[in-house]
Amino acid sequence: MDRIASIFRKGKPLVVFATVGYPSLERSREGLEAAIQNGADILELGVPFSDPMADGPVVANASQRAAEQGVSLEQVLEEAAELRRRHPQVGLVLFSYMNPMLQYGLERLCRKLAEIGVDAILPVDLPLEEREELLSPCRQCGIHLIPLVSPLTPPQRTKEICRGMTGFVYYINVAGVTGARKGLPQDFPQLMQQVKSLTSLPVASGFGIASRETAREAAAQADGVITGSGFVRALEEGLDTAAAFVRELAQGIAGH
Repeated sequence: MDRIASIFRKGKPLVVFATVGYPSLERSREGLEAAIQNGADILELGVPFSDPMADGPVVANASQRAAEQGVSLEQVLEEAAELRRRHPQVGLVLFSYMNPMLQYGLERLCRKLAEIGVDAILPVDLPLEEREELLSPCRQCGIHLIPLVSPLTPPQRTKEICRGMTGFVYYINVAGVTGARKGLPQDFPQLMQQVKSLTSLPVASGFGIASRETAREAAAQADGVITGSGFVRALEEGLDTAAAFVRELAQGIAGH
């Protein structure tokens, strides 16, 4: 069963990122549960890493804090297995820099993800030119490898990045690091439509989604909406805040 494809066929999903182990393992576990209960369709499980270069201050701090507490890829996999046991319908994406995955072993990792029931890997810092080393074991194990493109990605390279891929495309709304913003760029609609014209995959919009308004704005163009820093910040404030935040985004997407 292709769980990711099924989720996108049902409507425009809300994708929620959390750094596993931040503020603590128990709190991130509770936060992910709250996200599911309040409208999250797909979870991105962030693997803590000591040098999260693509992340803004909120997620970078969360990643570094969780890493300092000793939260490892192995523990993220344990959390993923428990999530899958409780929520067979929810999409699960492993969100990681390459270093922890290489240390674990790429073939071993893909076999483990397939055994658990994780649907996809999103490798933050894996360039197109070096993708085959992870793409091959992903394909062998039935794991989607999620491609990323940004406003700075030329159309021809976007086509190359998306060619032959499965799952969905992560469209980075803005050039730069992750982080909540007040609104999306003025040229977002045109750029999103350009990306959608270059691939048959669903395209989900991420970076800067932190309110009902930005979720609605993204959902008007994209096939799915991704939030990261906004949820991490909300979870820092408490479970009720995190639940209300996800509910607000889900309301913004509803009707598109």
